[in-house]
Amino acid sequence: QVQLVESGGGLVQAGGSLRLSCAASGRTFRTYVMGWFRQAPGKEREFVADISQNSGTTHYADSVKGRFTISRDNAKNTLYLQMNSLKPEDTAVYYCAANLFNRYDYWGQGTQVTVSS
Repeated sequence: QVQLVESGGGLVQAGGSLRLSCAASGRTFRTYVMGWFRQAPGKEREFVADISQNSGTTHYADSVKGRFTISRDNAKNTLYLQMNSLKPEDTAVYYCAANLFNRYDYWGQGTQVTVSS
């Protein structure tokens, strides 16, 4: 089992940047595919990005491709999401999640990102 805690959210102007972090407990972090998801008010949760166990493979939603970068540090049990050129439509609660058997079983509590126009 793994526990996840996100941090780094906040209020930023359009065009600005934020870096989200997700700290994981336990010694099995390196065995999980990790992902970032987000949920805007009144909308369903959506996929943002994911990264393989050894960082060799990443995927991004089309809406963030070229602006967001997912990374991980297995030695620090930490997942990151660097978000640049933020837009008001990026406003959402951002969640990190851990995927062991093709299913995201573990989720953090979320961190709010608000982008003002």
